[in-house]
This record gives sequence, structure tokens and C-alpha cells, in this order.
Amino acid sequence: MKSISIAGTQAPAIIQGCMRIDAMSVNELEELIHQDLKLGINFFDHADIYGKGVCEELFGKVLKAQPSLRKDMLIQSKCGIHRSETTHYDFSRDYILHCVDASLERLQCGYLDYLLLHRPDVLMDPLEVAQAFDALYTSGKVKHFGVSNHNPYQIELLKKYSRQPIEINQMQLSVMHTPMIDAGVNVNTFDQRGIDRDNGTLDYCRLQDITIQCWSPFQYGMFEGVFLDNPKFPEVNARIQTLAKKYQVSSSAIAAAWLLRHPAQMQVILGSVNTARIEGIVQACDITLTREEWYSIYVAAGNLLP
Repeated sequence: MKSISIAGTQAPAIIQGCMRIDAMSVNELEELIHQDLKLGINFFDHADIYGKGVCEELFGKVLKAQPSLRKDMLIQSKCGIHRSETTHYDFSRDYILHCVDASLERLQCGYLDYLLLHRPDVLMDPLEVAQAFDALYTSGKVKHFGVSNHNPYQIELLKKYSRQPIEINQMQLSVMHTPMIDAGVNVNTFDQRGIDRDNGTLDYCRLQDITIQCWSPFQYGMFEGVFLDNPKFPEVNARIQTLAKKYQVSSSAIAAAWLLRHPAQMQVILGSVNTARIEGIVQACDITLTREEWYSIYVAAGNLLP
């Protein structure tokens, strides 16, 4: 397993996303966790809304039965999306504290290694967030903090008030979803891809030593479906399959290797709970695509180089 540094903490380049574990039995989840740990995937990504809390509850049942597993894990959860009659976002101090207590009760893990603010709250008072972070850090309930789907100025606003550094930014990124990359490639052009939609988040995170976690690494659009082996995308699949044959790995491993080739030292979040597929994807850590191969995939995905 390839290792990266998150503000000095060593973590795997590939992490287990837990959004889809709510359909699993406790025994199936236990098998998945043990397989992950065997492969070097000791980082588990949760959110309080995944499965309406069921995902964290199931994970907690495994930890309650086998508490010794906790010492080998990095556990992350997210909060801030409030599901009610009208879905909204809430970064108020009291709501953050409530969400963390509820997640810890469900996860039965004692503390969170990382807490991320899930999506930007337009009504955020950064001083309230700072107060919540202080309380969580001082109490030992959360060790590290980050955000998800935030741009540089939103992060800077948090940093102005918070004593705890922002160490992670979870963003959607895949071969078929590359706006963070496109804007940099098409600087000083009239091409639609040159529009900066996130205020230079990729370069900003690199400058600030903030680790980008790539969610939906095998998806196109926003939860529209998987692009791998999808007849809608023949050119990029043909190119990926050619490289998969060359490196003797799965197409999923090549798609993950494409992300890991970027010098930003990003993490790839796996949504799959299929242990055989995960074992194949982990082989991406042993592959370093050449520049020509990386760009050939980018172009095959429908991007034109100026």
C-alpha cells in the first residue's frame, strides 16, 4: 500500500468509503474490514447521513465486538448536512457538537481521527465553527479537522478563526470529472474548460499542504453512474483497457493509478464493498503511469489540450 502524509500523519493512499455498507450484515462488514486492514487500507470514511446513520451503527457493532481493531484504524466522519423536510446545511456550534456525539455513539470508537465539514454552509459563522473545533479537540473527541467540497476562500475564512488546521479537503475527482484540472490546463483560452469553477482548489491545497481525498473516483457526473466498461465512453475505456493489459491489472486499478499519479499526493476513496474488486484496485499503488499515458487517458476522456 502506498503511503502519504496528512500533516505528518502517515495514511494509505487508498481508503475505504463506508457510504454503501448499510446493506451489509455485521459478519459481511467484519470480513470487509479485516480484508481492508490486510491490504493496508486502515482509513475508513464515514458521514452521519450515510444510510441515515445505519452505516456508522453497523461499523460500531463490529468495533464493539472487536475493540482491539480500533488501534489499527484511522476513522473519519463528516457532518453538516441536515436531513429534514427541507435538506439544508448547518455549521452552527451546537449542531456540530451534537453530530459528533451522535456519530461517536453509533461508531463506538471513542474518538474520531478526522472530522470533515460536509458541504459549505452559506450561513456559516466561522467563529462558531472554531468554538466547536476547540471543544472537540480539547475534549479528545476529534484529533484532526478538514472539509469536503470547499473552495480556497471558504477554507481561508475557517482558518482565520480556527486554531486547528484544515488538513483535508474531500472533492469529487475522476478521469471523467476533472474541472479542478481542466481550468489549469486551459489557462488564457476561450475554451469552456478554462472556466475556474472552484477558485484554484487543487493548487491551493497543494500550497497549503491540504490533502485532497477523491470521491466517486470511478463515476461520471454526480452519481450518474460508473464510466468504466460503459458503452457511452468507448474511447477512454479502450485506452484504459490497453493500459490495464500492459500492466496486467484491472481497469479500475488504472483509473485509480491515474489519480495517484498526480503529484498532489491525493487519496482515493473506494465506494466498493466487493473484497475481490478492492484487492484489484489496490494494485494501482504499484503503478506509476508515464506522462504520455496519463495525458492519453485525459485526452481520451474528451479533453482537448490547447
